[in-house]
Amino acid sequence: MKIQRGGQQQDFVESREESLVLSGITWQQFKSLESSFAPIAGVRLVYLDGVLQIVILGDEHEYYKRTISLLLEAYLRIQGIRFYSQGSATLGDEGIGIQKEPDESYSFGSRKAIPDLAIEVVMSSGGIDSLEIYGRLGIQEVWFWEDGLLTVYAWQGEYCQVERSGLLPDLDLDLLRKYIVYHDQYDAVNDFLGELSG
Repeated sequence: MKIQRGGQQQDFVESREESLVLSGITWQQFKSLESSFAPIAGVRLVYLDGVLQIVILGDEHEYYKRTISLLLEAYLRIQGIRFYSQGSATLGDEGIGIQKEPDESYSFGSRKAIPDLAIEVVMSSGGIDSLEIYGRLGIQEVWFWEDGLLTVYAWQGEYCQVERSGLLPDLDLDLLRKYIVYHDQYDAVNDFLGELSG
């Protein structure tokens, strides 16, 4: 894959995430490990009921995360939908036995402590069940980008995979996917906006 940097086209080196899962970890041990990893960029820790997943994020992960957020925010602005980007803000606490940072998250209408939408870019298999965590937090909708597919899960007493977003029912997810895998991130946002305006 090629990307533009500083006016020059360069190869985009695709790198997969690496992850390690440990069980039998207390909350105190988790917080201690979290402090140890804090100065290291690109490392994310996920905790669920004594299970800890340590994830090393790669360039490919960050590229798709930003591409999705740029496209989604362009759509929201052109549609006049009030939104609040909460990014990768840490969610959860010891009381509910979880902690996770979504790749991207959004509240609609007003800023909320718990976002309405969480977005996950998945580059490795296995690990902690993100839907279990998001369900406990009360997040209405979770989008997963994995292997070129965008899947949407809506909370209906439990998470169910759906064909359209309940939060953004007019968003054409096939069109969004087309521009997520577009040849160039900058052109993707411009051409997406062109289609939406056309």
